[in-house]
Amino acid sequence: MAINKLILTAGPSITSKEIDYVTDAVTHGWNEKWNEYIVRFETSFSEFIGVKHSMTTSSCTGALHLGLMACGIGNGDEVIVPEISWVASASSVVYTGAKPVFCDIEEGSWCIDVKAAESMITNRTKAIMPVHLYGHPANMPDIMKLAKKYNLYVIEDAAPSIGAEIAGKRTGSFGHVSGFSFQGAKILVTGEGGMLVSNDTDIFNKAQSLSDHGRDPDSPLSAVSIGYKYKMSNIQAALGLAQLERANELVNRKRGINSRYRDNLKDCPSVRVSEELPGCKSIHWMTSLELLGNSTSRRTEIMGKLKERLVDTRPVFSPMSSLPMFSRISDNPVAYRIGENSINLPSGHNLTDEQIDYVSETIIYLCGQ
Repeated sequence: MAINKLILTAGPSITSKEIDYVTDAVTHGWNEKWNEYIVRFETSFSEFIGVKHSMTTSSCTGALHLGLMACGIGNGDEVIVPEISWVASASSVVYTGAKPVFCDIEEGSWCIDVKAAESMITNRTKAIMPVHLYGHPANMPDIMKLAKKYNLYVIEDAAPSIGAEIAGKRTGSFGHVSGFSFQGAKILVTGEGGMLVSNDTDIFNKAQSLSDHGRDPDSPLSAVSIGYKYKMSNIQAALGLAQLERANELVNRKRGINSRYRDNLKDCPSVRVSEELPGCKSIHWMTSLELLGNSTSRRTEIMGKLKERLVDTRPVFSPMSSLPMFSRISDNPVAYRIGENSINLPSGHNLTDEQIDYVSETIIYLCGQ
Protein backbone atom coordinates (compact mmCIF):
# COMPACT_ATOMS: atom_id res chain seq x y z
CA MET A 1 0.00 0.00 0.00
CA ALA A 2 1.07 3.62 -0.50
CA ILE A 3 2.01 5.35 2.77
CA ASN A 4 2.24 9.15 2.75
CA LYS A 5 1.89 9.91 6.46
CA LEU A 6 3.73 8.69 9.56
CA ILE A 7 2.01 5.70 11.22
CA LEU A 8 2.08 6.65 14.89
CA THR A 9 2.66 4.35 17.86
CA ALA A 10 -0.46 5.49 19.73
CA GLY A 11 -3.64 7.51 19.44
CA PRO A 12 -7.04 7.66 21.15
CA SER A 13 -10.47 6.80 19.79
CA ILE A 14 -12.82 9.77 20.25
CA THR A 15 -16.47 9.63 19.21
CA SER A 16 -19.54 11.83 19.54
CA LYS A 17 -20.17 10.32 22.99
CA GLU A 18 -16.97 11.85 24.37
CA ILE A 19 -17.67 15.17 22.68
CA ASP A 20 -21.23 15.28 24.05
CA TYR A 21 -20.19 14.45 27.62
CA VAL A 22 -17.36 17.00 27.64
CA THR A 23 -19.59 19.66 26.11
CA ASP A 24 -22.18 19.05 28.83
CA ALA A 25 -19.52 19.28 31.54
CA VAL A 26 -18.17 22.52 30.11
CA THR A 27 -21.65 23.98 29.75
CA HIS A 28 -23.37 22.80 32.93
CA GLY A 29 -20.73 21.25 35.22
CA TRP A 30 -20.27 24.10 37.66
CA ASN A 31 -21.46 25.13 41.15
CA GLU A 32 -23.77 22.39 42.46
CA LYS A 33 -22.79 20.14 39.53
CA TRP A 34 -19.05 20.73 39.86
CA ASN A 35 -18.31 17.03 40.54
CA GLU A 36 -21.20 15.26 38.79
CA TYR A 37 -19.01 13.55 36.21
CA ILE A 38 -16.29 12.84 38.76
CA VAL A 39 -18.74 10.90 40.93
CA ARG A 40 -20.19 9.04 37.95
CA PHE A 41 -16.73 8.17 36.65
CA GLU A 42 -15.51 6.93 40.04
CA THR A 43 -18.63 4.86 40.65
CA SER A 44 -18.56 3.28 37.20
CA PHE A 45 -14.83 2.60 37.47
CA SER A 46 -15.26 0.74 40.78
CA GLU A 47 -17.92 -1.43 39.16
CA PHE A 48 -15.76 -2.09 36.09
CA ILE A 49 -12.62 -3.08 38.05
CA GLY A 50 -14.50 -4.84 40.86
CA VAL A 51 -13.37 -2.78 43.85
CA LYS A 52 -15.07 -0.89 46.68
CA HIS A 53 -13.45 2.51 46.22
CA SER A 54 -12.17 4.67 43.36
CA MET A 55 -10.79 8.20 43.39
CA THR A 56 -9.85 10.28 40.37
CA THR A 57 -6.35 11.76 40.42
CA SER A 58 -4.22 14.01 38.25
CA SER A 59 -2.06 11.08 37.13
CA CYS A 60 -1.21 7.47 37.87
CA THR A 61 2.04 8.72 39.36
CA GLY A 62 0.01 10.74 41.87
CA ALA A 63 -2.20 7.73 42.61
CA LEU A 64 0.85 5.56 43.32
CA HIS A 65 2.41 8.24 45.53
CA LEU A 66 -0.80 8.60 47.53
CA GLY A 67 -1.22 4.85 47.77
CA LEU A 68 2.31 4.34 49.08
CA MET A 69 1.88 7.10 51.66
CA ALA A 70 -1.52 5.78 52.74
CA CYS A 71 0.16 2.43 53.39
CA GLY A 72 2.71 4.17 55.61
CA ILE A 73 5.69 3.72 53.29
CA GLY A 74 8.45 6.21 54.11
CA ASN A 75 12.06 6.91 55.03
CA GLY A 76 14.21 3.80 55.38
CA ASP A 77 11.70 1.46 53.76
CA GLU A 78 12.29 -0.56 50.61
CA VAL A 79 9.80 -1.30 47.84
CA ILE A 80 10.48 -4.00 45.25
CA VAL A 81 9.80 -2.66 41.74
CA PRO A 82 10.28 -4.43 38.39
CA GLU A 83 13.37 -3.33 36.49
CA ILE A 84 11.39 -2.62 33.31
CA SER A 85 8.68 0.00 33.73
CA TRP A 86 8.14 3.69 33.11
CA VAL A 87 10.26 5.64 35.59
CA ALA A 88 7.15 6.86 37.45
CA SER A 89 6.91 3.50 39.22
CA ALA A 90 10.24 4.09 40.94
CA SER A 91 9.83 7.87 41.23
CA SER A 92 6.65 7.49 43.28
CA VAL A 93 8.60 5.35 45.76
CA VAL A 94 11.39 7.95 46.00
CA TYR A 95 8.80 10.69 46.66
CA THR A 96 8.01 9.00 49.99
CA GLY A 97 11.64 8.76 51.06
CA ALA A 98 11.71 5.00 50.50
CA LYS A 99 14.14 3.12 48.23
CA PRO A 100 13.07 1.27 45.07
CA VAL A 101 14.77 -2.12 44.75
CA PHE A 102 14.85 -3.28 41.15
CA CYS A 103 13.83 -6.83 40.34
CA ASP A 104 14.19 -8.92 37.18
CA ILE A 105 11.22 -9.72 34.94
CA GLU A 106 9.75 -12.93 33.53
CA GLU A 107 10.56 -14.07 30.01
CA GLY A 108 6.97 -14.37 28.82
CA SER A 109 5.02 -11.57 30.46
CA TRP A 110 7.87 -9.06 30.96
CA CYS A 111 6.32 -8.50 34.39
CA ILE A 112 7.98 -8.90 37.78
CA ASP A 113 9.60 -12.28 38.46
CA VAL A 114 8.08 -13.49 41.73
CA LYS A 115 10.94 -15.83 42.64
CA ALA A 116 13.47 -13.10 42.01
CA ALA A 117 11.39 -10.72 44.11
CA GLU A 118 11.38 -13.12 47.06
CA SER A 119 15.18 -13.31 46.99
CA MET A 120 15.36 -9.51 47.39
CA ILE A 121 13.21 -9.22 50.52
CA THR A 122 15.01 -7.79 53.57
CA ASN A 123 13.88 -6.56 56.96
CA ARG A 124 13.40 -3.15 55.35
CA THR A 125 11.07 -4.38 52.61
CA LYS A 126 7.61 -3.00 53.22
CA ALA A 127 5.90 -3.36 49.84
CA ILE A 128 6.04 -4.80 46.36
CA MET A 129 4.87 -2.93 43.27
CA PRO A 130 3.94 -5.21 40.36
CA VAL A 131 3.53 -3.42 37.02
CA HIS A 132 1.18 -4.82 34.38
CA LEU A 133 3.61 -3.90 31.63
CA TYR A 134 2.09 -2.82 28.31
CA GLY A 135 -1.27 -4.21 29.44
CA HIS A 136 -0.19 -7.77 30.32
CA PRO A 137 -1.11 -8.90 33.85
CA ALA A 138 1.61 -9.66 36.35
CA ASN A 139 1.28 -12.93 38.28
CA MET A 140 -1.00 -11.48 40.94
CA PRO A 141 -2.08 -14.74 42.63
CA ASP A 142 1.55 -15.62 43.44
CA ILE A 143 2.42 -12.02 44.28
CA MET A 144 -0.41 -11.89 46.82
CA LYS A 145 0.81 -15.17 48.38
CA LEU A 146 4.31 -13.74 48.62
CA ALA A 147 3.02 -10.54 50.20
CA LYS A 148 1.00 -12.47 52.77
CA LYS A 149 4.00 -14.66 53.64
CA TYR A 150 6.21 -11.64 54.37
CA ASN A 151 3.52 -9.20 55.53
CA LEU A 152 4.05 -6.78 52.64
CA TYR A 153 1.78 -4.20 51.10
CA VAL A 154 0.97 -4.65 47.41
CA ILE A 155 0.70 -1.47 45.35
CA GLU A 156 -0.35 -2.35 41.80
CA ASP A 157 0.92 -0.12 39.04
CA ALA A 158 -1.98 -0.92 36.73
CA ALA A 159 -1.38 2.20 34.64
CA PRO A 160 -1.63 0.62 31.17
CA SER A 161 -3.89 -2.34 31.95
CA ILE A 162 -7.52 -1.22 32.18
CA GLY A 163 -9.60 -4.29 31.34
CA ALA A 164 -6.79 -6.85 31.66
CA GLU A 165 -7.49 -9.97 33.72
CA ILE A 166 -5.72 -12.81 35.49
CA ALA A 167 -7.35 -15.69 37.34
CA GLY A 168 -10.75 -14.26 36.45
CA LYS A 169 -10.18 -10.89 38.15
CA ARG A 170 -9.35 -7.48 36.72
CA THR A 171 -5.92 -5.99 37.27
CA GLY A 172 -6.07 -3.37 40.02
CA SER A 173 -8.45 -5.46 42.15
CA PHE A 174 -5.78 -7.56 43.89
CA GLY A 175 -3.50 -5.16 45.74
CA HIS A 176 -4.02 -3.08 48.86
CA VAL A 177 -4.13 -0.07 46.54
CA SER A 178 -3.71 0.39 42.79
CA GLY A 179 -3.18 3.16 40.27
CA PHE A 180 -4.39 3.55 36.68
CA SER A 181 -3.45 6.04 33.97
CA PHE A 182 -5.57 7.98 31.46
CA GLN A 183 -2.63 9.79 29.84
CA GLY A 184 -3.21 10.57 26.17
CA ALA A 185 -1.52 7.44 24.78
CA LYS A 186 -3.32 4.99 27.07
CA ILE A 187 -6.24 2.76 26.14
CA LEU A 188 -8.69 5.09 27.96
CA VAL A 189 -7.77 8.77 27.92
CA THR A 190 -8.63 11.99 29.74
CA GLY A 191 -5.62 13.87 28.33
CA GLU A 192 -3.80 13.52 31.63
CA GLY A 193 -5.23 11.85 34.69
CA GLY A 194 -5.40 8.73 36.80
CA MET A 195 -7.44 6.70 39.26
CA LEU A 196 -6.60 5.29 42.67
CA VAL A 197 -8.60 2.21 43.66
CA SER A 198 -8.71 0.08 46.81
CA ASN A 199 -10.79 -2.45 48.71
CA ASP A 200 -9.31 -1.26 52.02
CA THR A 201 -11.48 1.55 53.41
CA ASP A 202 -8.85 2.83 55.87
CA ILE A 203 -6.15 3.05 53.21
CA PHE A 204 -8.57 4.69 50.79
CA ASN A 205 -9.69 7.31 53.33
CA LYS A 206 -6.07 8.22 54.09
CA ALA A 207 -5.30 8.57 50.39
CA GLN A 208 -8.43 10.65 49.84
CA SER A 209 -7.46 13.11 52.56
CA LEU A 210 -3.85 13.34 51.33
CA SER A 211 -5.10 14.01 47.80
CA ASP A 212 -7.02 17.11 48.89
CA HIS A 213 -4.45 19.11 50.87
CA GLY A 214 -4.85 16.93 53.98
CA ARG A 215 -8.29 18.34 54.67
CA ASP A 216 -10.63 17.02 57.34
CA PRO A 217 -13.67 15.52 55.50
CA ASP A 218 -15.92 16.64 58.38
CA SER A 219 -14.66 20.21 58.23
CA PRO A 220 -14.17 21.00 54.53
CA LEU A 221 -11.93 24.06 54.85
CA SER A 222 -9.75 22.73 57.67
CA ALA A 223 -6.50 20.95 56.86
CA VAL A 224 -5.22 18.54 59.52
CA SER A 225 -2.04 17.36 57.78
CA ILE A 226 0.26 18.29 54.91
CA GLY A 227 -1.36 17.02 51.74
CA TYR A 228 -1.17 17.26 47.98
CA LYS A 229 -3.21 18.53 45.05
CA TYR A 230 -3.75 15.40 43.01
CA LYS A 231 -7.28 16.07 41.77
CA MET A 232 -8.96 15.61 38.39
CA SER A 233 -11.34 18.14 36.87
CA ASN A 234 -15.00 17.45 36.13
CA ILE A 235 -14.33 18.06 32.43
CA GLN A 236 -11.63 15.37 32.34
CA ALA A 237 -13.92 12.99 34.21
CA ALA A 238 -16.62 13.52 31.58
CA LEU A 239 -14.19 12.40 28.89
CA GLY A 240 -13.08 9.47 31.05
CA LEU A 241 -16.64 8.32 31.70
CA ALA A 242 -17.44 8.27 28.00
CA GLN A 243 -14.26 6.29 27.32
CA LEU A 244 -15.06 3.85 30.12
CA GLU A 245 -18.50 3.19 28.66
CA ARG A 246 -16.67 2.07 25.48
CA ALA A 247 -13.99 0.07 27.34
CA ASN A 248 -14.87 -3.36 25.96
CA GLU A 249 -14.85 -2.01 22.40
CA LEU A 250 -11.46 -0.37 22.94
CA VAL A 251 -9.94 -3.46 24.55
CA ASN A 252 -11.18 -5.71 21.76
CA ARG A 253 -9.61 -3.43 19.16
CA LYS A 254 -6.23 -3.53 20.93
CA ARG A 255 -6.41 -7.32 21.12
CA GLY A 256 -7.29 -7.48 17.44
CA ILE A 257 -4.29 -5.34 16.49
CA ASN A 258 -1.94 -7.60 18.44
CA SER A 259 -3.48 -10.72 16.92
CA ARG A 260 -2.92 -9.46 13.38
CA TYR A 261 0.70 -8.55 14.12
CA ARG A 262 1.31 -12.01 15.58
CA ASP A 263 -0.23 -13.73 12.57
CA ASN A 264 1.78 -11.59 10.17
CA LEU A 265 5.10 -12.10 11.95
CA LYS A 266 4.77 -15.69 13.19
CA ASP A 267 7.15 -17.05 10.55
CA CYS A 268 9.78 -14.34 10.94
CA PRO A 269 12.67 -15.98 12.86
CA SER A 270 14.25 -12.67 13.84
CA VAL A 271 11.45 -11.37 16.06
CA ARG A 272 9.14 -12.40 18.89
CA VAL A 273 5.80 -10.60 19.28
CA SER A 274 4.31 -10.11 22.73
CA GLU A 275 1.59 -12.65 23.43
CA GLU A 276 -0.94 -13.63 26.04
CA LEU A 277 0.09 -16.16 28.69
CA PRO A 278 -2.25 -18.93 29.97
CA GLY A 279 -4.82 -17.75 32.51
CA CYS A 280 -4.44 -14.12 31.43
CA LYS A 281 -6.35 -11.65 29.34
CA SER A 282 -3.92 -9.02 28.11
CA ILE A 283 -5.23 -5.80 26.62
CA HIS A 284 -2.03 -5.43 24.55
CA TRP A 285 -1.97 -1.68 25.14
CA MET A 286 1.26 -1.59 23.13
CA THR A 287 2.12 -4.49 20.86
CA SER A 288 5.79 -5.09 21.60
CA LEU A 289 8.47 -6.87 19.64
CA GLU A 290 11.74 -8.42 20.74
CA LEU A 291 14.43 -8.19 18.05
CA LEU A 292 16.07 -11.53 18.78
CA GLY A 293 19.83 -11.53 19.19
CA ASN A 294 20.19 -7.82 18.51
CA SER A 295 21.98 -5.05 20.35
CA THR A 296 20.87 -1.55 21.28
CA SER A 297 22.76 -0.13 18.30
CA ARG A 298 21.07 -2.57 15.91
CA ARG A 299 17.68 -1.67 17.41
CA THR A 300 18.40 2.01 16.86
CA GLU A 301 19.35 1.28 13.26
CA ILE A 302 16.14 -0.67 12.60
CA MET A 303 13.99 2.00 14.25
CA GLY A 304 15.65 4.64 12.08
CA LYS A 305 14.97 2.68 8.91
CA LEU A 306 11.35 2.14 9.97
CA LYS A 307 11.00 5.90 10.50
CA GLU A 308 12.38 6.52 7.00
CA ARG A 309 9.56 4.30 5.76
CA LEU A 310 6.99 6.29 7.81
CA VAL A 311 6.64 3.75 10.62
CA ASP A 312 6.92 5.26 14.09
CA THR A 313 8.21 3.02 16.89
CA ARG A 314 9.60 3.55 20.33
CA PRO A 315 12.08 1.59 22.44
CA VAL A 316 10.84 -0.54 25.30
CA PHE A 317 11.53 1.17 28.64
CA SER A 318 15.17 1.19 29.71
CA PRO A 319 16.15 -0.79 32.81
CA MET A 320 15.57 1.66 35.63
CA SER A 321 18.79 0.77 37.43
CA SER A 322 20.67 2.05 34.36
CA LEU A 323 19.23 5.55 34.67
CA PRO A 324 21.56 8.27 36.01
CA MET A 325 19.44 9.22 39.03
CA PHE A 326 19.66 5.64 40.29
CA SER A 327 23.07 4.79 38.72
CA ARG A 328 23.41 1.26 39.99
CA ILE A 329 23.46 -1.69 37.62
CA SER A 330 21.43 -4.62 38.91
CA ASP A 331 21.93 -8.27 38.06
CA ASN A 332 18.70 -8.57 36.12
CA PRO A 333 19.66 -10.25 32.83
CA VAL A 334 16.19 -10.71 31.34
CA ALA A 335 15.27 -7.08 31.95
CA TYR A 336 18.53 -5.81 30.47
CA ARG A 337 18.11 -7.94 27.37
CA ILE A 338 14.50 -6.85 26.83
CA GLY A 339 15.37 -3.23 27.58
CA GLU A 340 18.17 -3.23 25.02
CA ASN A 341 16.63 -4.99 22.03
CA SER A 342 12.83 -4.57 22.12
CA ILE A 343 10.45 -2.02 20.60
CA ASN A 344 6.80 -0.94 20.70
CA LEU A 345 4.98 -1.08 17.38
CA PRO A 346 2.23 1.26 16.18
CA SER A 347 -0.77 0.27 18.31
CA GLY A 348 -3.29 3.12 18.10
CA HIS A 349 -6.99 2.27 18.07
CA ASN A 350 -7.50 3.71 14.62
CA LEU A 351 -4.86 1.65 12.81
CA THR A 352 -6.20 0.01 9.67
CA ASP A 353 -5.47 -3.60 8.80
CA GLU A 354 -3.61 -2.33 5.75
CA GLN A 355 -1.33 -0.23 7.97
CA ILE A 356 -0.65 -3.19 10.28
CA ASP A 357 0.23 -5.32 7.26
CA TYR A 358 2.54 -2.61 5.90
CA VAL A 359 4.35 -2.32 9.26
CA SER A 360 4.70 -6.10 9.44
CA GLU A 361 6.05 -6.41 5.89
CA THR A 362 8.54 -3.60 6.53
CA ILE A 363 9.82 -5.29 9.71
CA ILE A 364 10.24 -8.62 7.91
CA TYR A 365 12.18 -6.88 5.13
CA LEU A 366 14.47 -4.91 7.46
CA CYS A 367 15.18 -7.82 9.77
CA GLY A 368 16.21 -9.88 6.78
CA GLN A 369 18.85 -7.37 5.69
